[in-house]
This record gives sequence, C-alpha cells and structure tokens, in this order.
Amino acid sequence: MRNPQSKLFLLLVFLYAVPVFGWQTAQLSMPVVEKIERAITAEMARKNIPGLSVAVVQDHQLKWSNGYGMSDLENFVPAKASTNYRLGSISKPITAVAIMQIVEQGKLNLDAPLQQYCPAFPQKKWPLTTRQLLSHIGGVRHYRGDEINSTKLYPTLVAGLEIFKDDTLLSEPGTRYSYTTYGYSILGCVIEGVSGKSYVDFVKEQIFKTAAMERIRVDDVNELIPNRAQGYQKMPDGSLKNSDLANTSYKIPGGGWCSTAEDLAKFAIALQTGKLLKQSSLDQMFTGGKLKNGQVVRTDPKNPAASYGLGWAINERNGVKEVSHSGGQQRVNTMLYMVPAKKFAVALMCNLEGAGLLALAREIADVVQQ
Repeated sequence: MRNPQSKLFLLLVFLYAVPVFGWQTAQLSMPVVEKIERAITAEMARKNIPGLSVAVVQDHQLKWSNGYGMSDLENFVPAKASTNYRLGSISKPITAVAIMQIVEQGKLNLDAPLQQYCPAFPQKKWPLTTRQLLSHIGGVRHYRGDEINSTKLYPTLVAGLEIFKDDTLLSEPGTRYSYTTYGYSILGCVIEGVSGKSYVDFVKEQIFKTAAMERIRVDDVNELIPNRAQGYQKMPDGSLKNSDLANTSYKIPGGGWCSTAEDLAKFAIALQTGKLLKQSSLDQMFTGGKLKNGQVVRTDPKNPAASYGLGWAINERNGVKEVSHSGGQQRVNTMLYMVPAKKFAVALMCNLEGAGLLALAREIADVVQQ
C-alpha cells in the first residue's frame, strides 16, 4: 500500500506543474511570468511547500500576482493571490512605519527615554530609547521556553508586556544586536502613549487606509477570517502535520497581523511612493543602525553588508541596496523584499513553517529586472 505522504507529494507536484488556481494579473510579459512560475514551482517541490502566494511590484505598480498549490490540504482549497496568511515578523516594519509617522508629526523623539511615552515599561539599569528598540539593540529579550506557543488571550497590548517587562536587560542598550519581538511590543505601547489611540486603531487609520490594504487584520485565532490559509509543519521524516495552535495577541506589533500578498504589495507601493513617509524618514529606516561605539549594527558576522535599520533588514547585492523583512511563526513563512532603487518589490507568503523565501525573492527580482 502506498504511503499517504507519497500520494500527497504526487498531488502537490501535479498542482505545482499546473498553477491554474487563483486570480492572476497579467502585466508582466508571458516569458517573464513563465520564468517566475518555474522558479516558484521548483522551490515548492524542493521544500514540499503546500501553498504559496506571490505579488510582484515594478515601477510602483502591482504587475502580477497568483497563488500555487493548496492553502488547505484537508479540504482541497487552492492557494490564491488573495489567500490570507499570518505576516509573522513582517508586522515589525508596519510598526516601524507608524513610529516614524509620529516622529514626522513632531510628537516623538527617537532618542528620548522611552518611558516618557510608555510608562507601563519600567525603568531599567540603563536608559532605553525608541531608536534602540527599532534596531534590536535595546537589550530586551526575545522568547523564552514555550512562550512562542502561548494559547492565552491577552486583551490589551499593555497586558502582553507582563510577560517580560520586569526582566533584566540582556545587555546595555546600544552595545549589541539581539533580535527581539518583545521590543516591538514596547514600540506598540509607545504608539499608544503618544497618539492616545490603541495601536491597532492608529495603524489601521494611518497606514492600512492610506495604502488601501483591505484584507489586513489582527490575527485572531477565534475569528472567522475569509480565505485564511491552514498551516503546516515539516516533520523529520519529511511528512507534514498541522501547525500547532498559537495565539499572537501578546505580540501584535511584532508578529500579530495577517493579510495577503497583494496587501503587502500595496504596502510596499505606498511606502516607496511617499504616501506613508517622507524620503528622509525612509532613508533613516533603510540605513543600518549605529551602536554606541559607532559601528553599524551587523546581523551576520560573515556578511559585512548585512545590517538592520529601523524596522528593516538591510543588505547589498550586486552593488544595489536591498531592503526586506521575513516572517516565521506557526502556520507560515513570509517575505517582503524590496529594491527601492529599482522600484521593485515582491511579497511571498506560504503555509509551511521554516520554508525560507529570501532566495526565491531574489530569483524573482533577477527575472523581472533582467
């Protein structure tokens, strides 16, 4: 008798080879689309990705989008361009943009002690600033133990701070890079303290409405969200299982939104065309942060070009700056990749944990820009 996983693999291979599901734009030439589709289907087959959605931006326009494979294997639901996935840490650039909007309004000093804006986070041994949190150099810790798998509902953003707010900082702020989702929870508190609105309401009004992002919403595990993708985890033997249940209400600013590839494309367009921020603010965000010793924040010791700005990962490829952010949590792996100088962006979202989509994003960029 044939292994059920073998049947699944054969089914997925067929689906990848015939990507007929979903709505698809057609502003890219057919040869370019065919090359992109070959890259996508090869990557999906190689990694056994059940479903993937993509949206491509060129010259500040959504040029093409589509879905491949299955968003829900059990119910045979195809992935579409409009399939809704968790954003994971792509929530962080959204929060960073909101912070910079408040800076442009003259209401927030990035280098002032953050307790001035978020009194719910207690004073520590050293002063801590909003700028340091944006670049992950504030010394605030990341997840511990099983926190990432929490199923508890936190009714407010400030309630989520209870998880870590009384812990000692890992290091003096400004002295080393240490990635932290909790740091972005504090940034959400800063936004609430300055704006007088809830973090969610502020971001909806100032970012999503402006960018015409119609399908983005808080990732509520109990809400019926149209076109929500099911998520999968790859086991050591290569088989797939349903992702573990997790409630992201404790970390909305750093990993608690869900949306579509097309909405992320709209976000990239609004950002690059000046609808959300001034160019001077973008320049700050897209430049590697600085440690107290004057060195640029480095995220990869083996790659001197890899740094982290204000909410964005920064790199250089073929002499051109690339700006991106990945997302990874239960149910998903996501990527928003931009080459601002080329007016290019691609959003990739899939329902396999740990898939890793940066290489595919770069391959698509090369195809479109060749």
